[in-house]
Amino acid sequence: MKQQFFVWLKIKSSTLKSRGTVFCLLSFVLCLCCSVAQADRIKDMASIQGVRENQLLGYGLVVGLDGSGDQTTQTPFTVQSIISMLSQLGVNMPQGTSLQLKNVAAVMVTASLPPFSKPGQTIDVTASSIGNAKSLRGGMLLLTPLKGADGQVYAMAQGNVLVSGVGAATGGIVNHLSVGRLPGGATVERAVPTELGQGEFINLELKSSDFTTAARVVEVINAQFGADTASAQDGRVIQVRAPAGSERVAFLSKIENLEASPALGVARVIINARTGSVVMNQTVTLDTCAVAHGNLTVVVGADAAANDKSSLLQLKKGASLSEVVKALNSIGATPQDLLAILQAMKSSGSLHAELEII
Repeated sequence: MKQQFFVWLKIKSSTLKSRGTVFCLLSFVLCLCCSVAQADRIKDMASIQGVRENQLLGYGLVVGLDGSGDQTTQTPFTVQSIISMLSQLGVNMPQGTSLQLKNVAAVMVTASLPPFSKPGQTIDVTASSIGNAKSLRGGMLLLTPLKGADGQVYAMAQGNVLVSGVGAATGGIVNHLSVGRLPGGATVERAVPTELGQGEFINLELKSSDFTTAARVVEVINAQFGADTASAQDGRVIQVRAPAGSERVAFLSKIENLEASPALGVARVIINARTGSVVMNQTVTLDTCAVAHGNLTVVVGADAAANDKSSLLQLKKGASLSEVVKALNSIGATPQDLLAILQAMKSSGSLHAELEII
């Protein structure tokens, strides 16, 4: 039979008068999983080594703005870009010409090149102002080469910039008007070679390194395809023997849809110091401890009546941390109170969890 624990909440009368009405200052979020581990698909826990996106970057110009472009006296690179572009089109500006442009903005263009992308396919891009343009709304991005980390051009971007936001007539401006999207605004010009493994093996990479999860995934794969099909290289990489040729894709599809039970994560408590929000997982445990903090009094124990006059926060081994947080929340404790108590419990070794403050 499980031992029952009771929570007593007490606060001194002087504190009650000073606090007045109890306010709910702490937002409590408790993440608990079922006692029975739930199986997840391998595709949700791991990725195939080498199958990844590649980041692309380019510098371009957005034209056609309605007076909301860069102030060229403060952004000389915009003028230099315009002069360079015009010279390539056969238009040579006289020496000493000072351009006062209002409808042009210099932007950085970014995109992600998905794996197995082929020339001719389109990808989404984002244009972000790097000058002092007020808005990119209504502008058009001129032809911009997008390069990878190796300096090679992998895509070309051009098109109308879509900037979302609510105008001042409806109660103010929402979103950043200096950033816009071009759905399908870039065309892939070069493919990135992607190989599904080397030789007869492929590698699966777990998204979270864990020896127990790696062992369970290996067990599931071997049970489905035979012994020695998979072997764990470490807590993250799993080597799988795969057929060659076109059969490899079907084989990977079957592996992705196998289900395995991930291991319980590391015990962790995350606290937002500004809002007082608390998130913890089901592996958080407590040992016997006693904490006094200001005028707050909470008693947690099997025999609450015996602790009626206690001025300490008493927690017996096996008590739930969620009960303590709920208790502090119900009496209007501040986020600073909760932080101080949990940090003291962690320092004393009574809180068996990683304490992360954001």
